[in-house]
Amino acid sequence: MTRRVSFRSIAWLLTALALALVGAVIAARIAERLMLAAQQAEVVQDARLRAALLDSEIARFRLLPIALADDRDVHGALADAPGARLALNRKLERLARVAGTPTIYVIAPDGRSVAASNWRSRAPFVGIDYRFRPYFREAGLRGEGGQFALGSVSGRPGLYLSRRISGGGVIVIKLEFDRIERAWARDRGITFVHDARGIVLVTSRADWRFAAVRRLTPAAAAQASRDIGAPGAGRRTLPLSAMGQGIVHLTGTSQRFVTHSLQVHRAGWTLTQMRRIDRVIASARLAASLATGAVILALAAVGGALAQRIGSARRRQADLEHAVAERTADLRREAEERMQAEARATELRETLQQANRLASLGQITASVAHETAQPITAIRTYAQTSGLLLDRGRTEDVRANLASIARLADRIGVMTQHLRGFSRKQTGSLHPVSLETVIDGAMLILQPQIRGVAIDRPSGVAAMVIGDKVRLEQVLVNLVQNALQATTGAPGARIVLSIAQDDAHVRLSVQDNGPGIAPKVLERLFTPFNTNRKTGLGLGLIIARDIMTDLGGWLHHHPSAIGACFEMGMRRA
Repeated sequence: MTRRVSFRSIAWLLTALALALVGAVIAARIAERLMLAAQQAEVVQDARLRAALLDSEIARFRLLPIALADDRDVHGALADAPGARLALNRKLERLARVAGTPTIYVIAPDGRSVAASNWRSRAPFVGIDYRFRPYFREAGLRGEGGQFALGSVSGRPGLYLSRRISGGGVIVIKLEFDRIERAWARDRGITFVHDARGIVLVTSRADWRFAAVRRLTPAAAAQASRDIGAPGAGRRTLPLSAMGQGIVHLTGTSQRFVTHSLQVHRAGWTLTQMRRIDRVIASARLAASLATGAVILALAAVGGALAQRIGSARRRQADLEHAVAERTADLRREAEERMQAEARATELRETLQQANRLASLGQITASVAHETAQPITAIRTYAQTSGLLLDRGRTEDVRANLASIARLADRIGVMTQHLRGFSRKQTGSLHPVSLETVIDGAMLILQPQIRGVAIDRPSGVAAMVIGDKVRLEQVLVNLVQNALQATTGAPGARIVLSIAQDDAHVRLSVQDNGPGIAPKVLERLFTPFNTNRKTGLGLGLIIARDIMTDLGGWLHHHPSAIGACFEMGMRRA
């Protein structure tokens, strides 16, 4: 009898172990697939966010040379007018400090720089011959150019954006990506950007800079080295080998990464995001194996305990509770890590909102420059005329000219002051806001873009809403700007702003008579990167809806027989 019981116990134990082993293997494979799919989805989202932020960073400065092209000090410096170059040096210095770009400089037609924002530094860019730079030659031939290279004076890598101006001069802005690279380095994974030749330009790993993603011919590597100004550029390749299914192996290590690449709007650039998976997959496999094995063994123990003493059952139950406690602790740690990841995602979303507002402001800059050109020309004419009137003793006419100059300066000041307030980051505080001031502010920002489009807006609006003025203006600017882009150039173009309110809410509708929204775009209207414009990012409506949700309101699209209609819902103050 004793032998029979021992034999059954051994057989039961072996069967339980076999089942636990099989279950652990199956659970490990399932966990690996689920974890790999999750990591692939996250790396795709990370790549899209980083590409959007990089596009926004470049778009912020692309239109700055246009705003400087008609500057009086720029043309005076190119003509070597007395004191003009010193004045331009100081203006560029202030502009670089406000805009956050490392260097801005102006090159004369002969290729030598005449002014630079770093004119006070130990190694200024003034007086340097830049005829050897491709971006200078491209601007002369095509009107604008771009080149990523090492600085000939500073030795620091950066993107040079150039634009030709009247008279043959060239304005150049150098962008450095140190801040973006440091942010990438602090986050999980590896991020890098390479050009059409495969040369790594911007990267979270400094030792990978100017390496090639694929092997280049000696001639191609030599040409890349000359263009970038970095000896050895393109002669070495990244230590990565493909393993299939979007997974690469870091040569010389056991590290594996899941990757995703996508095009950056900067011509020929590709961003690649890598996330390490060997550790997380091993942890997931181990956790799933242990958990499944423990459950199977626990069930076997419970089944065996039914035929044994109560004491043995209690001891096994205690072991099971200990295993469950350890797993609960693991789940708690995973929940905390997820909360931290969500907090980082929220911070990235707020940064993207600010970048979107600045990108919109950049698109308006060229129109504002044209809008202010007329009053500036009038001011110059009044000033010149006043000098002649003073010589003739006509002081009353001079006073009239000075009053006209003051009115024109006030007009320019109101517009630039409002644009400066629109570019600042949101405060995050909610308070009563006049809806009429929000509409006035948005119309002032968009005034230079309103050409040939009739805008009907309510008059004498007395509604007060709970929100933040800058963020509400950002949403309204986004909606009206979309409507302008849909209707500009069409006969009888019209945009109608209307207000409806009840005891709790105020609704502001923006209706245009354009062609409406394409069905394919309408199906995924409020999803990221969904747009029918070649230059759009597909993030404007997403950011606008998130802003309205944060303010306790909503942003809806209403079907319309003509054009498109969007409604902003706000809490009434």
